[in-house]
Amino acid sequence: MAVHDFTSERLYVAADLAADATVVLTADQAHYLLNVLRMAAGSEILVFNGRHGEWRARLEDIKKRSAGLRILAQTRPQTGGPAIHYLFAPLKHARLDYMVQKAVELGVARLSPVMTRRTVPGRVNIERMRLNAIEAAEQCGVLRIPETDDAAALTKTVEDWASGTPLIFCDEDAPVRNPIAALGALAPGPVAVLIGPEGGFDVEERRLLLSKPFVTALSLGPRIMRADTAAVAALTLVNATLGDWR
Repeated sequence: MAVHDFTSERLYVAADLAADATVVLTADQAHYLLNVLRMAAGSEILVFNGRHGEWRARLEDIKKRSAGLRILAQTRPQTGGPAIHYLFAPLKHARLDYMVQKAVELGVARLSPVMTRRTVPGRVNIERMRLNAIEAAEQCGVLRIPETDDAAALTKTVEDWASGTPLIFCDEDAPVRNPIAALGALAPGPVAVLIGPEGGFDVEERRLLLSKPFVTALSLGPRIMRADTAAVAALTLVNATLGDWR
């Protein structure tokens, strides 16, 4: 049996979901269903909110610029995912969008932009990040929407870290060259992955990271990757060794 119905459109809604409940769509959602997808009264769609699983819903109560949904039946119960906290130095718009989407597809639970000394963008559009995360979840059948943090300085993030959670940072100079061997030294459970900026961490940032007992340096092999590629590689490795791919 297929894990997910790929033939039906999916829509994220903020409202609680239960059988026979009604959901009032936002103006943007109504426009999307009525004018982009050309759906009519009685059409059905899959909806989810990140809390109550996935449900089949029927479009009704259509007016000129609004519409509602009647929740019919649950198609999938809510599931979690790997307890992976993903921290990253922000990239420019298009590549940041890509990186966020891939992180959601790979099941991260939390997204945290961190500002390093070599980070190029001076600010991060958190709302744009969240909308990209929702879009990725809608398209790929993901039920969980990751939490999204405001940007914070790397040094403060590391100094305030809860030391019970291992922090893995991708480092081309990691002493253990085999990434599987490095990750094999960690116990399964909640874990965080940190990807640096395009120019890498500077000397002081690396020194700070390596001074912490909860930090593990992770090699991604002999080739230098762009930050968005490194994100996919690192999250894949972590899912395969410590996450829910085992």
